[in-house]
Amino acid sequence: MADTVIKKGYDIKLVGKPANKLVEAANASSVCVYPREFEPIKLRLLVNEGDDVKRGTPLFFDKRDDRMKYRSPAAGKVRSIVRGPRRFVEQIIIDVAQDEDAEALQSYNPGDIAGLERQALCDYLADTGMLPMILQRPFSRIASPDTLPKSIFVNAMNTAPFQVDSNVALDGEELTFQAGLDALTCLTQGAVHLCMDGSVSSPAAALAKAANVQTHTFTGPHPAGNSSVHIAAVDPIAPGDTVWTIKAPDVALIGRLLLNGMVPHTQVVALGGPGVREDARKHYRIRIGSDLRTVLEGTLEDGEQRVIWGDALSGVTIDADSYARFYGRSITVLNEGRERMMMGWLEPGFKRLSFSRAYLSGWLNGDKQWNLTTNMNGGPRAMVLSGHYDKVMPLNIMVDYLVRAVLADDTDEAVQLGILETDPEDFALCEYICPCKMELQTIIRKGLDLIQEEGL
Repeated sequence: MADTVIKKGYDIKLVGKPANKLVEAANASSVCVYPREFEPIKLRLLVNEGDDVKRGTPLFFDKRDDRMKYRSPAAGKVRSIVRGPRRFVEQIIIDVAQDEDAEALQSYNPGDIAGLERQALCDYLADTGMLPMILQRPFSRIASPDTLPKSIFVNAMNTAPFQVDSNVALDGEELTFQAGLDALTCLTQGAVHLCMDGSVSSPAAALAKAANVQTHTFTGPHPAGNSSVHIAAVDPIAPGDTVWTIKAPDVALIGRLLLNGMVPHTQVVALGGPGVREDARKHYRIRIGSDLRTVLEGTLEDGEQRVIWGDALSGVTIDADSYARFYGRSITVLNEGRERMMMGWLEPGFKRLSFSRAYLSGWLNGDKQWNLTTNMNGGPRAMVLSGHYDKVMPLNIMVDYLVRAVLADDTDEAVQLGILETDPEDFALCEYICPCKMELQTIIRKGLDLIQEEGL
């Protein structure tokens, strides 16, 4: 076991950390699938409104590769198919049946999984809708079943506030997690790297007893838990290389599919943030694609709140009455900050978090937890070289110059500056501390998409 210490970064001590307690959420009466999560995709629908479906019934497939199917997370009736611009399907909403029926898929004995043939397993994961859980570097898109990765990284740690704790999600999942790891070893000729939090003294048994993988621990401030940091430290991406990444809880879902022969229907999410009542800040087991009112009703503080699917740094804003997404395993609720402080920059700033130490709070209150709101405290402005990005970026990336290259559509320079080694989430912390209020994650995503479209 190798331990890596990350020194560059910054931990945002946000109020509302979810407790390491797992409870069952109420049963959802409906579920939803959002096809746009799987972009770029050329979707071909396989169901219509009013159709009866089983859990695991194919809902649509990708016309570019008809092996890539996406299946229903619940049995019931297709209530509605919502279309957006250019009639692209935005949502497929299914009313859940009381007597759930599931499609019978191929199942395997635990001892047989490690010996499966690679291409057959890839096709199986694509057909069952589980392959999208694995992302491919560079570009951070859904793994291609025809691409052989040089290694696979399993991320079992999170340093952003507040992502699901793998030690909670994998409690009691020793068999399914190991089955998922055994499947991953069939998908690469290289190693499967399990990356864990070195500051956790007693990891879940599923992680501590993991076999047939190389185990690594990382300690340090955020973004020490990002897969890009793990890849750079353990098995850096060279030109022409392909690396796959997956979250540890999703490995257990793959293992559950292989052992049971049925599409998994539950997942663990973390609910936290200043906008959540203290007694409700915990982990919940919910149905995949579940109506989020089963978790959020009666758990939010009074006042206007912003609900975020994902962590506070890289999540997306959603409605409180919407549904769980495929990617992401956390719900963060922040107080909506609409107040404006006249000439606030003249204040000493004892109660305002400051990375640059422009306020006295940057020099004091090192261990204080902050009740932050969504207030940006200013608007977008011209980009300046402040040197702040380099203080929180552990990768060997010159962020200022990389962002400028992407803004100029200079893909050659962006590649030379290392954009292919990164994921948009790696710039979330830079975006948070940015004095210019630039949307760096959106910029990097645009750059990666442009390079992928043009070809290397």
